[in-house]
Amino acid sequence: MPQPTTFRSVLDEAEQLTLDEQEALVEVLRHRTAEQRRQQVVEDVLAGREEFRRGECKPMTVAELMAELQS
Repeated sequence: MPQPTTFRSVLDEAEQLTLDEQEALVEVLRHRTAEQRRQQVVEDVLAGREEFRRGECKPMTVAELMAELQS
């Protein structure tokens, strides 16, 4: 069974790459994380729409929303 990859081991491996390869890796990671964040937004929107469809959302003011988010 393979050992889990640790953050430190990934950094150690990345240091073995050339500077150009490291820069390319950074760009690939930026692209992939941006895509993952976009996908999470899509999932959140779909979940919110489903909650609204089921009548689980209630109207509220911005102040009420901010208070709920901070609690």
